[in-house]
Amino acid sequence: MAAAHKGAISFGLVHIPVVLYKTTSDHDISFNQLCRQSMQRVQYKKFCANCDKELKAQDIVKGYQYEKDKYVVMSQKELDAIKSEKDRTIHILQFCALHDIDDIYYEKNYYAIPDSGSEKAYELLRSAMQRQDQVAIAKTVLGTKETLMALCPQSECILMKTLFYQDEVLALPKTFAHPNISKDETKIAEQLISTMSAPFDPNHYHDEYQQRLMDAIQKKIQGQDIVSGETIHKEDHIVDLMDALKQSIAMQKKDGSQRKRAVRH
Repeated sequence: MAAAHKGAISFGLVHIPVVLYKTTSDHDISFNQLCRQSMQRVQYKKFCANCDKELKAQDIVKGYQYEKDKYVVMSQKELDAIKSEKDRTIHILQFCALHDIDDIYYEKNYYAIPDSGSEKAYELLRSAMQRQDQVAIAKTVLGTKETLMALCPQSECILMKTLFYQDEVLALPKTFAHPNISKDETKIAEQLISTMSAPFDPNHYHDEYQQRLMDAIQKKIQGQDIVSGETIHKEDHIVDLMDALKQSIAMQKKDGSQRKRAVRH
């Protein structure tokens, strides 16, 4: 697996070289855009209207527009030159409890793996944070952006979670009413949650739509027609909230009994 970033965790006077790796991969089915008439791939060409010609990679530079139609050009060498050693370092600013960070601030996850020779210092930091149930808030420059992050100890490694800055988080788009809930409504809602509660196992879930999509593609390859998906027969709309909760509990108990019988057989 290719490294996403190389740097070092700065912990007081301790320097821990690490390599960051992505934690996820994309398995979604992708489609190419085709010309309806020729069935050939649509090509996207970079074109300069002023020069009236197609541009190659070496013809393109990065420019920042500071006034209308006026740009200052920055080369990759110049962008790299302004990065200090501190910018390349994952500098720990403070420690806090994981629950202090609102979920809305999380962006991406990376595995932070110790580079050769830094395993002991890495393990010291990981185990100390885990024992104290703390995460580290840190900063580093990824690409051309100074990135805020949380270093979260796991059983085997440190997980680096990039965070949004406060000014990047949008406010709630609109306000809405919070009606009073009766004790009976709360009790039966909690009962429904209890009937649906189980330890989370990611192996129980997969992208069912992607599987149906691939099945449909294979059928078309074989010259078969695509048939409509399964139609769900909707029950009559239940207006009363308590009735809806009670019927939901009854359905969950029925489904649970059916699953148990299936397991026994």
